[in-house]
Amino acid sequence: MADNASVIRELYDALDRHDGETMARQYAPEARFKDPAFGELSGAEAGDMWRMLAGRAEDLKVELPEHSADGDSGTAHWIATYTFGTGRPVVNDIHSRFRFREGLIVDQEDSFSFWRWARQALGPPGVILGVPPMNLVVRSRARRELAHFRSAP
Repeated sequence: MADNASVIRELYDALDRHDGETMARQYAPEARFKDPAFGELSGAEAGDMWRMLAGRAEDLKVELPEHSADGDSGTAHWIATYTFGTGRPVVNDIHSRFRFREGLIVDQEDSFSFWRWARQALGPPGVILGVPPMNLVVRSRARRELAHFRSAP
C-alpha cells in the first residue's frame, strides 16, 4: 500500500519548487480536481493546471502546516503566498481533501474563501468579482487560460 501522506507532501513540495511536471505525475489519468477558481477539472486538465500555474510562478512559496492520510483518503492544509498577475500580493489559505488509488490522486477538492482571494488578487474589483454570480467571470477567465495553455504547442 502506498504512503499517501508522502504523496501529499511531494505534491506541495513540488509546487513550492515550481515543478508542475512532478505535480502532474501525482494524479491518476482519470483524476478529478475541483476548486473555487477553476471549478471542476478532469483527467489531464488537473496536471495541466499545475503545469501552467507552476510555470508562471515567480515568487510562489508554499507551506504545508498540516497533512494526513488514512487508507485511501487524506487531507492537507496549505498556504500559498505569491504575487498575482495584477502585481498584488496574495496569501491563500487552502484546505484540500483527497482520495487515492494505488498511490495516485484520483480526487482532490480544494476549498478557500474565494471572496478573500479575489479581494487580495484583484483589489477593489475583487470585492464584487469574489461573490456569486460574479465569481463565474473569474472562473471563466481561469478556464480560458487553461484551455489556451493546453492548446499551445
